[in-house]
Amino acid sequence: MSAEKFPLTLTLRIDWSETDAYKHVNNVTFIKYMQSARVNFWEETGLATYHTDTNKGPMLVSTKCDFKQQLTYPGNVIIKTRVTHIGTTSFSLEHYILNESNQVSAIGQDVAVCFDFNTQKTFEIPEWLREKMEEFS
Repeated sequence: MSAEKFPLTLTLRIDWSETDAYKHVNNVTFIKYMQSARVNFWEETGLATYHTDTNKGPMLVSTKCDFKQQLTYPGNVIIKTRVTHIGTTSFSLEHYILNESNQVSAIGQDVAVCFDFNTQKTFEIPEWLREKMEEFS
């Protein structure tokens, strides 16, 4: 998969505090980058506002990250995100984490469910949300 086929892009500054004893970005930070991209997706699709208005929203149930090469400070990290699956109550995201030269440093996957925090149960993805998510696939 080419990084150009990802419709959502988030660029973040690599902070010196994100490096480890090996002087490269720590593996835990990659998960934080994925979280930032996921929240960006929630904001772009209206999921964040929907949660504020209804107390229903996404809940992360799985995340995975495969590391390909180092990221180093100073610099920026570019996270490309796309929807890979939309189910009845769940959806999946894929993230390409790139360095400033657009080389893949890691590939991540997330699975989230639509969760009603009032009833503590999943709910079916509404049609308006499904249509919005499809714009990012």
